[in-house]
Amino acid sequence: MARSLISHVRILFSETQLRTFSSQVEELRNRIIEGKPRIMTPNSKRTGAIAVKCGMTALWDKWGERLPITILWLDDNIVSQVKTPEKEGISALQIGCAHKKEKHLTKPEVGHFRAQGVPMKRKLKEFPVTEDALLPGGTSISVRHFVPGQYVDVTGITRGKGFQGGMKRWGFKGMPASHGASLSHRSIGSTGQRDAPGKVFKGRKMPGRMGGVQRTVKNVWVYKIDPARNLMWVKGQVPGAEGNFVFIKDSVYKKPDISTLPFPTYFAPEDEDQADLEPLVADLGGTDPFMAAD
Repeated sequence: MARSLISHVRILFSETQLRTFSSQVEELRNRIIEGKPRIMTPNSKRTGAIAVKCGMTALWDKWGERLPITILWLDDNIVSQVKTPEKEGISALQIGCAHKKEKHLTKPEVGHFRAQGVPMKRKLKEFPVTEDALLPGGTSISVRHFVPGQYVDVTGITRGKGFQGGMKRWGFKGMPASHGASLSHRSIGSTGQRDAPGKVFKGRKMPGRMGGVQRTVKNVWVYKIDPARNLMWVKGQVPGAEGNFVFIKDSVYKKPDISTLPFPTYFAPEDEDQADLEPLVADLGGTDPFMAAD
């Protein structure tokens, strides 16, 4: 009698636990992600953005030092999909950039955008984030997501250079350009050993296809942002040709000051007028020649 009573109590207790767990999971599945400012912690990870490389220019500071500048355009970035640990098992945001007509998209792509209730986009990119940095679908990611003076990592596809020799592709020295080097000045030289092992090991640096691969330039300094036109000026070069898409996110090694970053992103006030927005420039200790031109 006592044993049956104990087993009955255990069954009731397990059923209660299961119901409680199921209700908690259902609440998490149906939770509403609010688009509002939050407090950023050192472990928080914000989403990135997609930009179009417009080209390069240069400016000079008050000491006469030339600064190479790349201009990037954040073309209407929005959150096109939200992935949560309860549904997909990960915490990430899918960002869409630039417009594209429905007739130029495949049926699965059109179905994806319609299911998420967002406009058709030309380029998509998924950025892993922490749970406190999740944003609701349709949230706009403007250039104010980044601040002048911070460091970012920029990823893109490098320019394709076609089939190139060892000197251009790997920076080899080449053969002597004097006696005894007839018609072999740019040769890579020997590629193997003698009879043992009698082969060329895999991975040997040889002539071949150069460029057209994904590369990331780290610790790129943000010099200036133009909220009115969604433009960003960064110091140095970024991968890709003009018109290519690049992916921007907060730097991993030179982490920005969390007190200066909008978290999880910048939310524009209702009374903000786009025509009155002025460019924000990092402090170089001098004047900005672009300000006068604008």
